[in-house]
Amino acid sequence: MECQDVRTIQDRIDYRFENEDLLHQAFTRKSFAEENGGCDNEVLEFIGDKVLDFVVVKYLSEEYGSYARDYEDYSEDEANEFDCELDEGNLTEIKAKLVQKHRLASRIDKLGFAEFLYMGKGDCENHVERQDSVKEDLFEAILGAVALDSGWNLDTLCNVVEHMLDPETELNLNDEYENYIGMIQDWACNTKGELPLYHPEPFIHDYYLFGQFIIGENLSNSLLPFVAYPKRMCKLKLPGIDAIFLDAGQTDHEARRGAAKAAYMYLKSHNLLPTIRDEIENPNYDDAISQLEILARRGYFSIPVYEFKETHDQDGNPIWEFKCMIAEREEPTFGTSSSKKDAKKQAAYEMLQHVLEEG
Repeated sequence: MECQDVRTIQDRIDYRFENEDLLHQAFTRKSFAEENGGCDNEVLEFIGDKVLDFVVVKYLSEEYGSYARDYEDYSEDEANEFDCELDEGNLTEIKAKLVQKHRLASRIDKLGFAEFLYMGKGDCENHVERQDSVKEDLFEAILGAVALDSGWNLDTLCNVVEHMLDPETELNLNDEYENYIGMIQDWACNTKGELPLYHPEPFIHDYYLFGQFIIGENLSNSLLPFVAYPKRMCKLKLPGIDAIFLDAGQTDHEARRGAAKAAYMYLKSHNLLPTIRDEIENPNYDDAISQLEILARRGYFSIPVYEFKETHDQDGNPIWEFKCMIAEREEPTFGTSSSKKDAKKQAAYEMLQHVLEEG
């Protein structure tokens, strides 16, 4: 792993290792250690698994729960009770959704970490880095390494888990803010090839005076008279953008969502947000099938579905008829040709033209 790779990993999880050997160990498969010596990442996986469970439970308790004393209409007898809008079954279901193997593997793909794995010859030949279980192990091993390196600092662990797991996007906790977080992440990844960097920290009054920031609406409101100050704030840095976005909230999650909204509004006002037309450099007939799928995988619409049938002309020659359908569009598109491949291309290209025109 090169020095630049180490910096990339640390930037994406927003943590700097004092002992970089732990970071290297987190990426070391048992097969590599057996062939080359040294320690593998299996114990770090065990540690990280427990860290992930604890932090996710803490996150859910803060997101869905509160103490009765936060509400004026509760009596003194109820002042120390913890109230949660979800029951145990709901929380268990949500937790399972967040930490399931496929979810963790997907996040490793998004972070681009599997390519840095140290693997033995057998693992390389079998391309085990593509397996969800291997990516899940890597996710947990990184958390284990951070836990040991930070001396089990809870704030650090919570911040790293949020960067790696991105729970708000998965849970749709707040549709308005959720859209901002998702779009900001997509903008950074698709236009710059990097992830946005969030830095949550304790709230400091008049912090905004110490530098040039774009202030989110939560922080702006907190500076008004008779409004209680928030407990946390979050700085957001986007790749390629000089401005730093700052907002606040009662929790890290609220502050992070507010900073994402401020960033989105900035990009929108400066005409920096991509449109669907920006995604495909050269829309064309030959590549229409793959180009349509690219747009679908980037979230503009559902994966296209094709139906086809074969008939014959009076001379017995085949005639292929294809229909292309997208769930978000009522009208399908069609293609007809003596070539099965060309018929599918026709249907895909016509659909591609429609979605690009509609924006």
